[in-house]
Amino acid sequence: MRLLTEAEYRATMEPEPIQIGPEDQPPFDFWPYFDEVPEEDLEGHDFSEGSVTYAWHMPRSNRQHVLVNCETPNVFLVLVLDLTTESVLGHYLLDIYGVE
Repeated sequence: MRLLTEAEYRATMEPEPIQIGPEDQPPFDFWPYFDEVPEEDLEGHDFSEGSVTYAWHMPRSNRQHVLVNCETPNVFLVLVLDLTTESVLGHYLLDIYGVE
């Protein structure tokens, strides 16, 4: 389980991501990774509902950002998926209002 730094997370973003629709199926089962994320990486937030409202495809790198919802509005656990290798590159705690 790899907690990404802000710089590492931002490096996985692309200027024109494509939003994945709620009806689209996940590219692979990433939930086993999610279940193993260390509690300290969650900084006291509750993601136990395991629901996803937003996901974004980064077409150039063939990656996907899956934003797992939190009990706190505008806070997400982002799982960065590598679609080529069907693996999770890491995770990042994203606070929308905390982003500069």
